[in-house]
Amino acid sequence: MAIKNITVLGSGIMGHGIAQVSAMSGYNVVLRDIEQQFLDKALEKIKWSLEKLVSKEKITKAQSDEILSRIKTQVDLKEAVKSADLVIEAVPEIMDLKKKVYSELDAVAGKNVIFASNTSTLPITEIANIVSNPERFIGIHFFNPPQLMKLVEVIPGQKTAQEILSQTVEFVKSVKKEPVICKKDVPGFIVNRLFIPLVHEACWLKQRENLKMEEIDSAVKFKMGFPMGIFELADFTGMDVIHKATIELELRDKKVILPHPEVERLFNEKKLGQKSGEGFYKYSDEKYERVQLDENLARRCNPIQMVANILNNAAWLVTNKASDIAEIEKAAQLGLGLKKPLFETAKEIGIKNIVSELNDLAKKYGKFYEPDPLLVSMQ
Repeated sequence: MAIKNITVLGSGIMGHGIAQVSAMSGYNVVLRDIEQQFLDKALEKIKWSLEKLVSKEKITKAQSDEILSRIKTQVDLKEAVKSADLVIEAVPEIMDLKKKVYSELDAVAGKNVIFASNTSTLPITEIANIVSNPERFIGIHFFNPPQLMKLVEVIPGQKTAQEILSQTVEFVKSVKKEPVICKKDVPGFIVNRLFIPLVHEACWLKQRENLKMEEIDSAVKFKMGFPMGIFELADFTGMDVIHKATIELELRDKKVILPHPEVERLFNEKKLGQKSGEGFYKYSDEKYERVQLDENLARRCNPIQMVANILNNAAWLVTNKASDIAEIEKAAQLGLGLKKPLFETAKEIGIKNIVSELNDLAKKYGKFYEPDPLLVSMQ
């Protein structure tokens, strides 16, 4: 069955972005939310985004009008999904809310509709068990903002049919995005399994080695090939997002993350990062400003502990057959903006040195740091 009509549930940042990229690729889109005022706001944002593309001469005014004409808004759920081939759900990351949405959706959607959740951390299999045909359920994790970010993680649940996986991958390519398949429904999927624990590791490194944030961030940027420092990236992402993901990851797998209390403290103090004016760093006004990082500061920090953390989680994904090195590198490049492959950085430092570092950390701080068998075998 060809996908022509898409319904997007939730018109927030992710929802209206997914609606826009789908309409730009020729799909008919129904954007659904619980109140018309949310939908009106979302349409304004889509119009603004398209106007920017017109002003940059990426598309013409006529094309912009045509794209907008493909997006309809709807509050009534039954009406919103009556001609849908694919429903992409982008409601907030609250398991009970998602389950409620899917039980309502299951009652009104056609039996051949593909259900796709844009969750970034919640277990696909658990949500899929709410619907009557979990084999037609899949994870489709767009990155923020969907208009700009190329990566989409595609995550089959335990019961997802192979043809649904194939159709979803084709859909992702059709909206000019790069799919990366996370073959198993593991906590954090690929990118968040690498990124979220790394934020906490940076906090531990700061505490244990008595380093400044700028020194760690400079090392992460100049020695590990990140586009910005890890504290900077955390502020850009938002402490609300990181805190929520931390809870989900820890709930599902203690081995994946060693939470540092600093993240929860910032979250509780509403220091959410860029969006609130303060997170790890302070920001003076609305516009996005960069923290001053340089190669001199980078020299004061040996990032081996950070490299060991991200590499151990990458190796875990391979060992547990959730991904392979090539796909992990693609996900890290597109999802985290890495300019240098992870395993290349690892080779420069030396896998033997990284395994030795992990063993030392495990002796001091516990089993969390034990090296993955893949890394041990690569020495």
